[in-house]
This record gives sequence, structure tokens and C-alpha cells, in this order.
Amino acid sequence: MILLPITYYLLPITYYLLPITYYLLPITYYPIIPMKKTYALSLSLLILLSCQSTSFPDEESWIDLTHSLDQHTIYWPTEPGTFHLDPVYEGETEGGYYYSAYKFCMPEHGGTHMDAPVHFAEGNKSVDQIEIKQLIGEGIVVDLSDKAHNNPDYLISEKDLEEWFKKEKVNPTGKIILFYTGHESKWSDRADYLGTPLKGEEAVPNLHFPGLSEKGALWLVNVGAKAVGLDTPSIDYGQSKDFMAHRVLFAANIPAFENLTNLKKIADQKVYVIALPSKIGGGSGAPLRVIATPI
Repeated sequence: MILLPITYYLLPITYYLLPITYYLLPITYYPIIPMKKTYALSLSLLILLSCQSTSFPDEESWIDLTHSLDQHTIYWPTEPGTFHLDPVYEGETEGGYYYSAYKFCMPEHGGTHMDAPVHFAEGNKSVDQIEIKQLIGEGIVVDLSDKAHNNPDYLISEKDLEEWFKKEKVNPTGKIILFYTGHESKWSDRADYLGTPLKGEEAVPNLHFPGLSEKGALWLVNVGAKAVGLDTPSIDYGQSKDFMAHRVLFAANIPAFENLTNLKKIADQKVYVIALPSKIGGGSGAPLRVIATPI
């Protein structure tokens, strides 16, 4: 008798579910089965269907992996420009209300940003051509800080990757792979972060920060990684002369995220990543807002 009020409200629903139960539960087809059993089966199916719904991660669990764009933003040392935010209007209007608007100017490659494949691979994808599915999805944060943090010229090797993924028993295929080297902690000091206080072409031979080796990049291509990122100024290490990590990844149309932060908070974890760049038509790079949450 307790079920009567419930079935009263569920009758309209079960009316539409009956055709489903007809195919999924052939037993309900036969008239010898009492109608109340049909409703019970329909109710069970309804409960099962409701249990299939997925929940989105709690909004408080998301970690921002992005540095703010401001006058302290770090750019590649040969880049003559930096970030500028200039007021167009700021103050009280004739109508008596406050209003502000600004214009900004910045190079593509600085701060937390994405390198598009066309950056080092002629004819490959520009920023606006990269599909959304390549920028969001399951990711993995590989913690190599014990090796890289105190070695500013550390190269992430194929061996590092094979050992880490074997130990963690994680499949890298189709994942966004992020590397935590510990270098993010140096962001507040430009000279420490880049390895040199110099600017211009004379700075390039003096750059020191960890990065991905050519064989490491090739390993990521072969396992089917869909995007790669790390907490340093470049996917290649500072002393690179040929930028082979860039060239290998971009030849395979795999974008790279550079100058990430807060990876320490999710080190050695499986995460869900959302990395959305400004959609610059034909761009070789773009500022990036990237967030992640443990899963």
C-alpha cells in the first residue's frame, strides 16, 4: 500500500517506459505477468536510468594553472614587447555612473600561453584551428620535481616517462600530459626563472630551465598524447639550440602549454583539464586560461 502514492505519480512515466521495457525486459510482453509487476519493472528501470547521470566536479575543486597578465609577466628575452594595459576611460561619466574600459597590447608568447603547431611546423594548425576536444579532457600531472627542481638544465627523458607511467599504471593515450618540475616557484624573480637577467639575443645562450628532450617528445607522440604542458618558459629546456621538442610535437599537431603554475597542488594526480586560448586567427600562440581538477 505504501507504493500506491508513488506509482500514482509514476504512471505517466511508466506509460512511456513500457515500450522500452518491452525490448529490454521481454518478460513484460506476456499478458500472464500481472500489470503491477510491469509497473514494478518499469520503476526499477527508471531508477537504473537515473543512476547513469554523471556529476560535474564541484566548483571549489578547480585549480587555476594560470599566471595573471600584468606588468610582471615574463616573456621570451628576445621579445621587445611586454604586456601593456592602458585606460581608454576610467571614472565617473556625465550620467553620474562609474565606467571603465581599457586596451591591452602583448606578444603571443609570454605568461601562461599556448604554442600552436604552426609555431614550428609550417602549414600545421594555428591557434584558431585547434579543435576544442584537444584542449579539454582527462589529464595527468607528472611530478618530476625531485629530479628537475635543483637542476635548471634538466631534460625530461624517454626513460623518465616510461618509468613514471609504469609505476603509476596510467595510460597516457588521449590524455593531456602536464609536467611539474618545481620551476613554477621561481616565477616571481625573472632572472631566476629564465636563468639570466639579460635581454635580447645575448640572453639566449644563458637561459637555464628544465624542459622536454627530443626522445621524450617523440615518446609522447607515439603514445598519442593530445596536448603537453609544463611549468617552465618553454617546452624545450633553456640550453636548447634546435628546439627539437617543439618540432617533434608540432609536426604531430600537438599543442604545448607553457608557464603553467599551481601544478604542485595536483602533482602525480589524474585530473580533468580545460585549457582555452584566445582564438587568434592564424596565431602561432595565444594567452591561455587553464584550469584543472582532480578526478
